[in-house]
Amino acid sequence: MAIAEGAFRRVAVVDIGSNSARVVAYGLDAAGQLRIRASSRAALRLVRDVDRGHRLSPETIDGVVATLRDFRALALGAGAEKIVGVATAALRDAENGPALMTRLRDELGFPVDVIEGEAEARYGFLGGIRGMPVDHGLLFDLGGGSLQVTRFFQRSFDRAWSLPLGALRLSQSFLPSDPPDAEELRRLRKHVRRALEDAGVPGLRPGEELVGTGGTVRNMAKIDARARSYPISRVHGYVLAREAARDIVGNLASRRLEKRERTAGLSGERGDSIVGGAVAIDTLMAEVGAPHVRVSGQGVREGLAYGLLRGTLPSPAEVREGSVASLTARFAGWDRDHADRRVAVAEALWGVLCPSEDAELREAVRHGARVLDIGRAVDFFDRHEHAADFVIASDLDGFTHREIALIALVVRSAGDEDADPSLYAPLLGREDRDRVERAGVLLALADDLEERCPPGAALGLTARLVEGGVVVEMPALRGWRPRALNKRFARAFGRELLVKPGTA
Repeated sequence: MAIAEGAFRRVAVVDIGSNSARVVAYGLDAAGQLRIRASSRAALRLVRDVDRGHRLSPETIDGVVATLRDFRALALGAGAEKIVGVATAALRDAENGPALMTRLRDELGFPVDVIEGEAEARYGFLGGIRGMPVDHGLLFDLGGGSLQVTRFFQRSFDRAWSLPLGALRLSQSFLPSDPPDAEELRRLRKHVRRALEDAGVPGLRPGEELVGTGGTVRNMAKIDARARSYPISRVHGYVLAREAARDIVGNLASRRLEKRERTAGLSGERGDSIVGGAVAIDTLMAEVGAPHVRVSGQGVREGLAYGLLRGTLPSPAEVREGSVASLTARFAGWDRDHADRRVAVAEALWGVLCPSEDAELREAVRHGARVLDIGRAVDFFDRHEHAADFVIASDLDGFTHREIALIALVVRSAGDEDADPSLYAPLLGREDRDRVERAGVLLALADDLEERCPPGAALGLTARLVEGGVVVEMPALRGWRPRALNKRFARAFGRELLVKPGTA
């Protein structure tokens, strides 16, 4: 399907999958980032009709039309300037799929295109990889009726494979028993393995990573996160280990449907398809040699929306900068000039005080300096704690979960000497305490210095190490007195702090 790049500010994407349909209305925020304005989902189970008789029943067709009429109302209510619809595996395979597409266009007024497997893989890649800090590897998108696997290099699409290995399709074809028995699971694994081998899906090469998107892998991530008391609720960026995936398969497959549906973290209406999909993912991980899968919360719908609204795939660094800008833009009290000056002071201090620290921590301090003031939206005195909570709860793309936790802990540490890394376990631990304390003190000092300089003044900060201490000179600084921060600085860095303000 042809896409006019950058022509709209608000669009809605309707995705008719083999298992379910969803509409999501998107818009661009002040920072040019994609924001969800409305969303709805409906379980359609189209692949059941298609696999049973190669056609959709009249009742199913009426259900699809009614669902999309509701979706159109939601999209229009969200102010969508354009609605695009796509259908995937089940409607590719249904003999009466074209007739349904014609009816939808005539009755609802927007086109729904049946996209082929490679187009589905391309859109899934564009949406799935955009917010991931990954450059090379394989991305899979497991839906209800099919599995797309894409190889990418330097964040560019290389080639794709589309296979009839969807979660609902596999579950109803191979797992008739409740719960599935050992022989059914063995046959299913063998089938998936043979399909991957026959298609020539390659293994991961050194430096590559497996990324996964689709409802099944997201639900597996949610189940694992709930079992671990994980500190970040957002599944986007979650790292699911191979051992954890195998344990989830075993636990789900051992339960009858009624009990399986009550599994913590499992979304409603997925109990009948999750085992087949989870087995496929576990088998794929083994076949490509993946020690883990990094889960993307985005896919085909976001790929289509990005094509309509933006059209380009930025680098991970650009995604991170855009995500932080989008977060700060949501707070009316955030001041760009103060944030920019705080970042500049922090960077200057870092170059003198922490030259040997790693880039991960330096970036956490830089982003922490930028977002610190968003906490003022709740309370000035507890702004560090509130800003850290916003960081953890927000949709920051382009970061690993550890990097997000590190930013939050550095911000929290700037306001609290006793900030505990265990708040963000298992992402951070005791081994991070000392280095984060130094980063927190540095951020607190940068904030303390910047807020004592007149608005618009050139700061001109210089810092130098002397025997047993560090001297900071700042002509724009109008005054300074030693306080508790000096003692904390001495404990963290083992040096005395001497600040020389300018002359008033």
